[in-house]
Amino acid sequence: MVLSLNVILFLALHVLTTVKSSILNLTNNGYDGIVIAINPSVPEDEKLIQNIKKMVTEASTHLFHATKRRVYFRNVSILIPMTWKSKSEYLMPKQESYEQADVIVANPYLKYGDDPYTLQYGQCGDKGQYIHFTPNFLLTNNLPIYGSRGRVFVHEWAHLRWGVFDEYNVDRPFYISRRNTIEATRCSTHITGINVVFKECQGGSCLTRPCRRDSQTGLYEAKCTFIPEKSQSTRESIMFMQSLDSVTEFCTAKTHNTEAPNLQNKMCNYRSTWDVIMDSDDFQNASPMPGTNLPPHPTFSLLKSKQRVVCLVLDKSGSMDSDDRLLRMNQAAELYLIQIIEKESLVGMVTFDSSAEIQNNLTKITDDNAYQNIIAKLPQFAGGGTSICNGLKAGFQAIVYSNQSTSGSEIILLTDGEDNQISSCFEEAKASGAIIHTIALGPSAAKELETLSNMTGGLRFSANKDINGLIDAFSRISSRSGSITQQAIQLESKAFNISRRKWVNGTVPVDSTIGNDTFFVVTWTIQKPEILLQDPKGKKYRTSDFKEDKLNIRSARLQIPGIAETGTWTYSLLNNANSQMLTVTMTTRARSPTTLPVIATAHMSQNTAHYPSPMIVYARVSQGFLPVLGVNVTAIIENEDGHQVILELWDNGAGADTVKNDGIYSRYFTDYHGNGRYSLKVFAQARKSTARLSSRQQNKALYIPGYVENGKIILNPPRPEIKDNTAEAEVEDFSRLTSGGSFTVTGAPMPGNQNHVFPPGKITDLQAKFKEDHIQLSWTAPGNVLDKGKALPQASCGKELMHQLASHVSEPSWRRILQPHSNL
Repeated sequence: MVLSLNVILFLALHVLTTVKSSILNLTNNGYDGIVIAINPSVPEDEKLIQNIKKMVTEASTHLFHATKRRVYFRNVSILIPMTWKSKSEYLMPKQESYEQADVIVANPYLKYGDDPYTLQYGQCGDKGQYIHFTPNFLLTNNLPIYGSRGRVFVHEWAHLRWGVFDEYNVDRPFYISRRNTIEATRCSTHITGINVVFKECQGGSCLTRPCRRDSQTGLYEAKCTFIPEKSQSTRESIMFMQSLDSVTEFCTAKTHNTEAPNLQNKMCNYRSTWDVIMDSDDFQNASPMPGTNLPPHPTFSLLKSKQRVVCLVLDKSGSMDSDDRLLRMNQAAELYLIQIIEKESLVGMVTFDSSAEIQNNLTKITDDNAYQNIIAKLPQFAGGGTSICNGLKAGFQAIVYSNQSTSGSEIILLTDGEDNQISSCFEEAKASGAIIHTIALGPSAAKELETLSNMTGGLRFSANKDINGLIDAFSRISSRSGSITQQAIQLESKAFNISRRKWVNGTVPVDSTIGNDTFFVVTWTIQKPEILLQDPKGKKYRTSDFKEDKLNIRSARLQIPGIAETGTWTYSLLNNANSQMLTVTMTTRARSPTTLPVIATAHMSQNTAHYPSPMIVYARVSQGFLPVLGVNVTAIIENEDGHQVILELWDNGAGADTVKNDGIYSRYFTDYHGNGRYSLKVFAQARKSTARLSSRQQNKALYIPGYVENGKIILNPPRPEIKDNTAEAEVEDFSRLTSGGSFTVTGAPMPGNQNHVFPPGKITDLQAKFKEDHIQLSWTAPGNVLDKGKALPQASCGKELMHQLASHVSEPSWRRILQPHSNL
């Protein structure tokens, strides 16, 4: 929204803008369970492990001092990929995985630099997703550029663990202070330096000149750079420039620069980083350690990822006979075994009612015969009571009987029944070291089910009246090893309630990053429909080309030979029976081991919500580590009664969205319809060449071009140039679908009894710019209910307006302008 205030603000120019699961915990001032995982694509290098240990050991001491003797790193696990050679000192992981790691070590996608950063897109104080270091950063000397690795780790840890933000701003490196002086965006203002424009550079030196003021903005010209003095006396702040030797602390309320136009001020309502840190859960019970001694050095465990082991534990109790639940479970399990589970994995199966039976011990998935042997034993009849603990114990036995350890193995537990004895095996489940994924089918599934997932680091799902809910849940449970090119990708998942002699049509784009191991599946409830599938070159696949299962699971499957053609695929289904439910699912994998596909992931801001607390839907669309922009992203949230809420997610930097154009699409969710479980599913589509890749990364350690030492500028090595075509490159049309798991709501009123308890959204991106002889204000309009609907700006922009004007215009001037218009 843009508002020209040439009447209201007339001014002459001469007077004058997860929940991610983690095993990390803090006990008696020490962090335990930190996981640093190395990506499978990183070449084996012993020096990498040694440098990780040195970095964390140094960081522990810095962290201890920075938090005033409150916290340090005590126990750290380094997860070695399967691609490295085995060694006797490598131990077996339990719940540690690459997907859930706190720190990942991986090559950058499109080699444009080694800036450390934290994937962080929550609100102020929310934990981040992970820290990303590149092998090159850990193996080469970056001391002049970023400071020591230990200092960098503390900077990133504050992003990850305490949800604070950077105190610099690359886009707005300068602002006008209340004293009407131009200042570098920094914290604290006691950090000194010079402002110069680099002219000709040769070797390690450059010709420079002083910065000039821009007559339009009143700020320095665009090429002006702040170069800090190498020798400083101030201790703050780690979130601005951790590389300075004197900087050892976070900005406090006393030293915080509230005028600086940085993300910390924007996201945290102008609070200091130390204030936010002290309000975190970590510091509620972490008093400073007494005495003067330093804490012990961290202890490191080296863990090596193992072959994937999965056991299906499936409910066949009497309640599974209703609503086609047994049929739907078998359809989803069959799809998982044929299309989702990675080759060479070990898979077993257990079925249970009041007792449990091992149907298959672990079988290596190498060819069609392997998974057909498991599919043949899917339950055909439902009956009996429900004992989840018996099912779990049989699942553990199936793993152990096959000479595998339960530690690090995965259980996929699906049930629709209540079981008041489930808590009796919680301790055994936790001690097993297994990762338990839970799928609650229907509204009566045991309420304690999610506890199993939470305590073991597993995923949690629910499926109700959404006929494809089970398939979507199974499709999400892929390898946690970090090998994205091996993971199955869901392209289509639709259900159609279609009457007799009616056609249904659809299209699915297949882009050039995918196409290997592509399947098209149709399911039905009464009678097989006529199927017509056509590839982009016109080749047609008909009903006779589809392979039908032999167990009356009512599904037909076509595996596309070779690599699926790039372009738009079309399908048509003709229902020859009475009205019935048809579903269409399409999955694929990366085109090749060296081609990183576009992927979408989704989750809610938390696993549980108590009304009237709002929740946030997050979806990330990326290729490698680069965000994909301009995508149409839609979330479908369904409660236990089948009521659906459809939300368009935005990447506009307003409302729930932290940063514009970072590939994170967000939206507040406030439309609660009763208590219980809710499921999340997200569609991401790019059509008509609207999507593009961006190489920009937020929340990273600041690159320092150089320092002033003894009055002379000493330059650091230049940052690698980013070519224009990689800074923002077009992306082909694509379609992705992903499940975001389930979450639980309590305290919500019955539908229809909700009051308007949520406030209007806050304006967070107000900007003031000169336009000829007046000031133009622009902002993204908030919603009347957080980011939903429309709201007038008066209620939400007052404080932000003052700060924005103060950073563009001298204080006496803007106070005179606003005096007659205080209602703004």
